[in-house]
Amino acid sequence: MPKMKKTAPLAPHGMYDILPSDQKYWRYALKKIESLLEDYSFERIETPLIEEFDLIADAAGSAVDIVEREVLTVRARDGQVLAVRPDSAVAIMRAYLEHGMNAQPHPVRLSFFQPVVRIALGDHDRPRQFHQIGVQTIGDTSEAVDAELLFLGYKILNALGLSNTTVTVNTLGDAACRPGYLRALRDFYKTRQKRLCAKCRNNLKVNTLRLLECTEPECQEVAKEVPQIVDFLDQECKMHFKRVLEFLDEARIPYLLSPQLVRPYDYMNRTVFEFILDTAAQESGLPAGQAGAFITGGRYDRLAELIGGPRVPAAGWTLDLGKVVASLKERNVTVPEVGIKPKVFLVQLGEAAKRKSLLLFEDIRRAGIEIKYSLSRDNIKGQFRIAARLGVRFALIFGQKEALEQTVILREMDTGVQETIPLEKIIDELKKRLKK
Repeated sequence: MPKMKKTAPLAPHGMYDILPSDQKYWRYALKKIESLLEDYSFERIETPLIEEFDLIADAAGSAVDIVEREVLTVRARDGQVLAVRPDSAVAIMRAYLEHGMNAQPHPVRLSFFQPVVRIALGDHDRPRQFHQIGVQTIGDTSEAVDAELLFLGYKILNALGLSNTTVTVNTLGDAACRPGYLRALRDFYKTRQKRLCAKCRNNLKVNTLRLLECTEPECQEVAKEVPQIVDFLDQECKMHFKRVLEFLDEARIPYLLSPQLVRPYDYMNRTVFEFILDTAAQESGLPAGQAGAFITGGRYDRLAELIGGPRVPAAGWTLDLGKVVASLKERNVTVPEVGIKPKVFLVQLGEAAKRKSLLLFEDIRRAGIEIKYSLSRDNIKGQFRIAARLGVRFALIFGQKEALEQTVILREMDTGVQETIPLEKIIDELKKRLKK
């Protein structure tokens, strides 16, 4: 019986590789973002990829269906149920509580860059693994914190050359005023159940806010008439939201009020926002969150309390770095090449030269001279083609004869002029000529 031909191995559906040709875009974006985060005094923190499942479930509150659908769980040998991190906010707050950061001067300002995994693909075939870079400010209820986070997100996207950025913003109120809005929202949708999709009819029983996120045309049409949460805010929440918008006006940050922008998690309250790059898509009627959001964030003052800590105010945002990189490539943004730009290329010929070229290469590199080589190639023409492609000024030719005589041939790539130099003098000679 003939053997079955094996197909080429593939990454799991929804996962992707970051290839060498794309690394320059990732490094470019990351360097720009991290520089701004340092300027704004955010300190870097990293958390484990795995958290306790109960921590994630407790934080989700009534949005338990999202946890069941999106969180990848792992059962350890001791029976403990663990969860692959689906988002960074919960992990950051857990670390804040666990390590006693409440004793530090507040607010505590943290930044992070780490992958997250959500097993549901979601709309537009969203990847299952993506990389979040973000910030979290803990210990301050002020609307100035919300505004600063919005301002920082706007500056980051502009620094990356992603212009025409608009922030969509809304408020969710808080525990004092949101229940009245949820009752009105439920009553509104109950009288229109027949016009809703099957998923929304089910969400009406579970989490009414989820209906505002639906992308089905019939549900979007119904959502145009929903009650507005601003009509249900108490005086404190109303003033908080008003002051956030005043900050944005003063900072000249363009924004759109988006009543359909919500978050289904119980820990989120008051300000919520997203950064949309394609304003045309937003104006086309797509709900916020489905029109190219690159940054999502808001305030989550109940998060610490839900996962077993004291009530600690917090706000933050996350940026999908993969989405930013894709946009940079689509717009043909010029980014610097990754790695050093070499000035010297080491050409080696023969076994004796190969064996000694490793130490020669390392000596030159440690001397601070940018150098490249290709140890696996024997053909001198092939090595010179690499040197020409790299645009180096000099090539060092190190063959069997040179290895025995402890010399190396220094060749000027532009003129082809060659000179034999003793090995012990080659570093000084290179430094002298590279200064010219």
